Amino acid sequence: MAGTPERRNAIRILVAGRLGARARATLEVRLLDLSKSGTRIEHSGLLRPGATYTFELPPALGSLVLTAKVVHSRVVGTEATPEGERLLLYQSGLTFVGITAQQQVGLGAVVERLSRGDSHPIV
Repeated sequence: MAGTPERRNAIRILVAGRLGARARATLEVRLLDLSKSGTRIEHSGLLRPGATYTFELPPALGSLVLTAKVVHSRVVGTEATPEGERLLLYQSGLTFVGITAQQQVGLGAVVERLSRGDSHPIV
């Protein structure tokens, strides 16, 4: 708009065409099951089947960071936020991809601990 003062600290430049970029966000999930090859999670944000994401196990399980591909995702219900808003609740199946030998060992140890019913923090 002509005559409107610039409010930004830096000038924005228009980008021609349809140049893609990627915005990453953290999605809190609930771990439902885990194996050496994948996991099933419950969450309120959409995960698209076929998409690849970074998946991080909680600190209590060693904070292992893996790459995972979404195999399937479906709506299983809704949940209410503390503000009373209703959100869709999804369950998704992920398969781990490109796992290194070191990650495989770490994941195997986590699965073994969980199979014994031990979910205490790793020290």
